[in-house]
Amino acid sequence: MTRVVAVCGSRRDGSYTRVALGHALDAASEAGAETDLLDLGAVDLPLYHPDVDIEEQGEAAALVARIREADGVLLGSPVYHGSYSSTFRNFHDYCGFDEYEDTVVGLLATAGGGSYGSTLDHMRATVRGVHGWVVPHQVGIRRAYDQFDADGAFVDPALEERVAELGRVVVERARDRAAPRASD
Repeated sequence: MTRVVAVCGSRRDGSYTRVALGHALDAASEAGAETDLLDLGAVDLPLYHPDVDIEEQGEAAALVARIREADGVLLGSPVYHGSYSSTFRNFHDYCGFDEYEDTVVGLLATAGGGSYGSTLDHMRATVRGVHGWVVPHQVGIRRAYDQFDADGAFVDPALEERVAELGRVVVERARDRAAPRASD
């Protein structure tokens, strides 16, 4: 079975990034994937230190293993100062080629204002730097505080569909990439 892990790079209670990733994971599940949400706001993940064994850095080893074992990954971050959050960056520093080599990755950014383009660009560049296969379909959510109702449902059906499509595309591409390996 295709396995998709979503990584939420927000530590905020009521995170719109987490809510949006939940919608993408629901679509991935409906497409037949086994899904998992890695909520970085709810784990013990110290600031990355390259000279300390990963087993000695909180839950880092277990969290990184979840990415390594995934066929597809959905990465989500709120926009911070025109880029991704420090929470996302810290986790991303733990991951490298072993985690992302040939892994299908979908990107999602949530903005309080209207600008999310550079955040998606930075995420894409750093994932490609460790040989992740970033799908062309990506989602940026402007004014995230206005995009969900009190129950976390989208208020804009078109945006809801874009997020669902992200989940489906990651599943489809992960299956496509796994098919040749299965026949080797």
